Amino acid sequence: MGFLKKFTDKLTAPDSAVHLRFDCYSVSLGNNLQGTLNVTSKEDFETTEVRCEIACVERAKVIKQVYDATLKRSIPQVVEESIVIYSAKPALSGPSRFVKGETRAIPVNINIPSGARPTYAGVDRHVTWTIKGVLAVDGRPDKTTEISEIQVLTPAPTIQSQVAVQKEVVRTIVMIPCKYCQGLMEQTLTVCPNCGAKRTV
Repeated sequence: MGFLKKFTDKLTAPDSAVHLRFDCYSVSLGNNLQGTLNVTSKEDFETTEVRCEIACVERAKVIKQVYDATLKRSIPQVVEESIVIYSAKPALSGPSRFVKGETRAIPVNINIPSGARPTYAGVDRHVTWTIKGVLAVDGRPDKTTEISEIQVLTPAPTIQSQVAVQKEVVRTIVMIPCKYCQGLMEQTLTVCPNCGAKRTV
């Protein structure tokens, strides 16, 4: 019986309920995504690491030349391509032991880089952010949560930047004609930028 259990354990993830919960499912670039990873264990097991896996993926529709066997030539077709813009595996805790019947809430506090891309949904392009929790187990499949989608927003302008914009001075430039080439130049200049003649007026 013990041998059978050991063999089964190698093929199955630990028997536990694992869920990710966030204080808010939207976060601005540069801020932290906060929440908890809730684990309810239904057996004894050990983890090598508890982490999250976060990714930002851009999907776009592009026109490509695709070979058509019927026509025996390449024809333009709209296809969808995807690229991983950002990915990370931030650790929430190191090696841990979970016992049967235990319920544990592990804090989640993950920074979203300020230089990353915000969530976007357009006709031809989508940028999506996803995250999942992982209980990494040595010698067995990892136990993971369902994949959650989060909204990453462009941060609103700060009060300081708004004040800076309000303090911007609009300068009026008066243009006058050059006596020699009749080209326009700024009134404050002493030499015509068009012909190089010195201003006489």
